[in-house]
Amino acid sequence: MNSTLPAEFLWGAATSPHQIEGNNIASDWWALENGDHPVVPERSGDGVDSYHRYPEDMALLAGAGLNAYRFGIEWARIEPERGQVSRAALAHYRRMIDTALESGLTPVLTLHHFTGPRWFAGLGGWTNMHAVGHFARFVSTVSPILGDVPWICTINEPNMVATMAGAQRAVPDAEAVRAFATGALPDPDPEAARILVEAHHIATEILKAETDAAVGWSVAQQSFVAAPGCEDQLAQANRLWEDPYLEAARDDDFIGTQAYTSRLVGPDGPIPHPEDPGNTLTGWAYRPDALGIAIRHAWQVTGGTPILVTENGIATDDDARRIAYTGAALDHLRQTIAEGIDVRGYLHWSALDNYEWGHWRPTFGLIGVDRATFARSPKPSLAWLGQVARANTLPTAEYWENQPC
Repeated sequence: MNSTLPAEFLWGAATSPHQIEGNNIASDWWALENGDHPVVPERSGDGVDSYHRYPEDMALLAGAGLNAYRFGIEWARIEPERGQVSRAALAHYRRMIDTALESGLTPVLTLHHFTGPRWFAGLGGWTNMHAVGHFARFVSTVSPILGDVPWICTINEPNMVATMAGAQRAVPDAEAVRAFATGALPDPDPEAARILVEAHHIATEILKAETDAAVGWSVAQQSFVAAPGCEDQLAQANRLWEDPYLEAARDDDFIGTQAYTSRLVGPDGPIPHPEDPGNTLTGWAYRPDALGIAIRHAWQVTGGTPILVTENGIATDDDARRIAYTGAALDHLRQTIAEGIDVRGYLHWSALDNYEWGHWRPTFGLIGVDRATFARSPKPSLAWLGQVARANTLPTAEYWENQPC
């Protein structure tokens, strides 16, 4: 059975500021990319110049038929030095909000998407005892421009932020960043997790007092499944990687689900993705069913917090494969809605091909970008997803199987 969705269902695409804006020179990641001894293979540089070209990007999304755009506010631009606020940067992000609204795109704002100011990192980042206060000051600084923003995500993937913090405790910063860029990460750091949960709750209090937004955060869901006889190990893996962050969202307006692939949990824990010709450009298994697994787990652990799919996509240079993957993922989304789960929207990762934390090769975008000229090239997947959005209906699996790719 097809699922006709509520008129207010969000259909959109997502980005993060550091990955697309360019020249984020006050940020911790810029310092790591551009020091005397860069610690990642490639630099973000000009990004795809979305700091200046965001009106064109938004017009392409809206023109295709999407009604939402998730983008971020870069803390390092707002507070480039501790206690120093850039009014020009605040005005810039307010113009972005206005442009989205004028374009017919519901803005979904993210306040922390992996990067922070250099000075914050110099103090120890999320391992510093005063980290919550620093983040709260930033949230208070930006809240006056967010009064009419309908959706705000405080922190993107705090479990991955806690993982990065754990790597930094264990090894020098350069090695931690290399680990992040290659995916060879340690478990999330429990103390950083505690700090992040506190930061999220305090930020939520500020935003609920100063705005009318629905407030939540997003979790990088692993969509783990158990190997035969490994149900206890599955529970342990979920407890380590996801559940504390999902439990922290039980009183939130929404939880952001972010899912790309699934991993098997064996007797010794999560099993790395095996080498396979069908793996994506990130080396992940092709698993569109990951979205349904993630949504069900988030719904169960939060006790019924409304779900917004804030990221889902595939790293591929074959756009027909992107359409096939997304169609299959949307069928799994349809099934969760049919089961009674409250899903409020679907935001594809990503709007544009962008910088993927040390690499330019993985392409997730609905829009291609020439990095020499910054010319935008909408892919067939953008028009395809726009048609789905205009219909505001989730067809059955049989429909997707019969569509040409």
